Amino acid sequence: MLKNYLKIAWRNLLRNRGFSALNIAGLSTGLAATALIVLWIDYELSFDKFHERGDRIYQVYNKYPVDGEIWTWNSTPKIMGPTIKKDFPEVERVSRYNYDDTYLFSVGDKRLKATGTIVDKDFLYMFSFPLVNGTNETVFEDVNAVVVTETFAKELFGDKDPMGQVVKIDNDNVFKVTGVLKDLPENSEFHFKFLIPWSYLKQIGHDDKHWGNNSIATYIMLKENANFASFSQKISNLRKIHDKDAADMVTYPYPFFRNYLYGEFENGEEKGGRIGVIRVFSIIAIIILLIACINFMNLSTARSEKRAKEVGIRKVIGAQRGGLISQFIGESVLLSTVSALLAFVLLLLVLPKFNELLHIEARIDYTDPLFWGSALAIILFTGLLAGSYPALYLSAFKPISVLKGTFQKLNSKFSARKVLVVVQFAAAIVFITATLIVKQQLKKVQNRQMGYSKDNLIYTYMEGDVKQKYQGIKNELLASGAVTSVTRTVSPVTENWSNSWDMEWQGKDFEDKTLILRFTAGEAIAKTLGLEVLAGRDLNHTLYPSDSTAMLINETAAIHMGFEDPIGHIVKDMGMDWRIIGVVKDFVFTSPFQDIEPVIIHGNGEWTNFIHLKLNPRHNTSQNLGKIENIFKKFNPEYPFNYEFVDQQYAYKFADEKRTQTLANLSALLTIFISCLGLFGLASYMAENRIKEIGVRKVLGASVQSITTLLSIDFLKLVLISIVLGVPVSWYLMSKWLQEFAYRIHISWWTFALAGVLALAIAFVTVSYQAVKAAVVNPVDSLRDE
Repeated sequence: MLKNYLKIAWRNLLRNRGFSALNIAGLSTGLAATALIVLWIDYELSFDKFHERGDRIYQVYNKYPVDGEIWTWNSTPKIMGPTIKKDFPEVERVSRYNYDDTYLFSVGDKRLKATGTIVDKDFLYMFSFPLVNGTNETVFEDVNAVVVTETFAKELFGDKDPMGQVVKIDNDNVFKVTGVLKDLPENSEFHFKFLIPWSYLKQIGHDDKHWGNNSIATYIMLKENANFASFSQKISNLRKIHDKDAADMVTYPYPFFRNYLYGEFENGEEKGGRIGVIRVFSIIAIIILLIACINFMNLSTARSEKRAKEVGIRKVIGAQRGGLISQFIGESVLLSTVSALLAFVLLLLVLPKFNELLHIEARIDYTDPLFWGSALAIILFTGLLAGSYPALYLSAFKPISVLKGTFQKLNSKFSARKVLVVVQFAAAIVFITATLIVKQQLKKVQNRQMGYSKDNLIYTYMEGDVKQKYQGIKNELLASGAVTSVTRTVSPVTENWSNSWDMEWQGKDFEDKTLILRFTAGEAIAKTLGLEVLAGRDLNHTLYPSDSTAMLINETAAIHMGFEDPIGHIVKDMGMDWRIIGVVKDFVFTSPFQDIEPVIIHGNGEWTNFIHLKLNPRHNTSQNLGKIENIFKKFNPEYPFNYEFVDQQYAYKFADEKRTQTLANLSALLTIFISCLGLFGLASYMAENRIKEIGVRKVLGASVQSITTLLSIDFLKLVLISIVLGVPVSWYLMSKWLQEFAYRIHISWWTFALAGVLALAIAFVTVSYQAVKAAVVNPVDSLRDE
């Protein structure tokens, strides 16, 4: 019986090659798209799940009430880790993490830069980063020990055994390789290439015990039998006990494995994070798969008239409805299997580009039984879902009605087929609208006035001898003509590294906890960055040595401080008095999607880490960079000259939103493509069923245009209904998305109008092709008796 079912199913597919091709194309596209998204979701959900003791690892967080809201952050004082380990018996291990930094490694004549960090010896006991050489007990015994990853070891020493090899770090301290780590997995939040023991930080005097210095991450691992609720209650008062300035601050442990997916907070509670994007992708995958199944249902039911007599005859000779249902679902499963094979080929072709597009490393694990089990489940699920309605619909035909030709016709006023077409295009409307709105939002923010000039502006990190020789480097840079201005800053202009609410000025409300962003710079900061000075002057330490305790503020800060004329006023910050010498126009210092915040610019040029250079626009950029590189090599020969263009770094701020736009674009294209395949097939079949009617109409004088309109109007009505249903859904979803941004567009009515017009135009082109094709057929051929 099964063999007979398969034979009939295969013959039906071959007999209707056109419809079979449309079905397979739609299903395979939907399956490939769904598989891509499932692979991405699996990749995202796997982050940091490989740690064997991950369920007992927590990162220490802080909560603090500010202006009626609860602020949450995960930077902690250096002294907190040892205090926790000493005072809380529930804690088995503790490791501090000094955040990643880039260092220069020297081995003979070889110079390599690598990113790594400083940790406590418990780090490798807590996290599952296995050692290829060395042991957890010994790798951090020596103060000047360094543990490197396999790849970095090979870069440093080639084929030599790295164990015991000596390297110089930052052209200063000598370290010995005591361990080699297996390369870190890609699905890890850690990305270091080397580790240095915390004892080294103590040795150089950077291990302070100040409870107010939140500058590192602290990780703890609880004992297996520890009561988490009890421990959380006990540790909540840690800051209150040790820091008199943190009476309202709450310390709490946050599960490490949740950090990547859920580690965004709002008013002290989990807001979400990456899990929100994953949910959006999941919904889109389901929608695309459902649309592909809907497409199959439509085309299958559209063919029902051709198979109606087959069903009638089968029932007359004794076929039961269950057998017919099995037959049609079997055909559906066969078709979904063929589609799955084609989808697998498409997946292999598209996956590399998909990874590149989303900057991920999703891959297929062919050795995983779950992969093959999931693939089989998807094939069966798709076949059953897509074939269920056609099977039930066809098997319900009454033999007498079928053989008399009086069963329900394809073009009845209401049918499930029409409902499915409406659902398909309603989804297309939502995706088209999302594409348009995301594009408008990105364009608005990208065209926002930045308040500084990012063109021809680069920055470089001050490393090696650059800090000590800064003045000489600056003089030669200006004399070379390669730059028009130079300044030094604490961070790149595209990033904020410091902020505080603990500043004082005359008239400040004691309850004011507004966060003010800090920036530190040397002279000519306004000139170099292109900041507009609205009052007072720029920093100039050459003419005014006292500018080392001077300050610039932006417009928003001046308004917040309540100064009508800010020049000359004193602001107390970091234990010093700073005199305001200038007010600059507001500039975007953090996220371009958010409102401008108050900013102060300290004038202490010694508290800086970067040099910003304004390239001379009258000279070729590569020539300018060549001259600059030669000057840096002259003063700092041991370090390669590395730089970043400010406009490129600023563009990275739009990366997530651009991925959202790409996702919306692809979703819209896939939805439209699959929907149009179905619409094309339905229009073709309807034209075929009405071929004699068209012939009669032509004989009676009907024009090609009128016949095309007649055949197209029913489908266009369905698309209009889709627009009515899709517009409010898309408005609600995109309004929710825009709420994430303080600086955002207002949704205009024309966006929905344009989406509707596009959907109508696409549907009309799809249907009219078949309509015109049917309308130009010679009536002699269409009316000829069989």
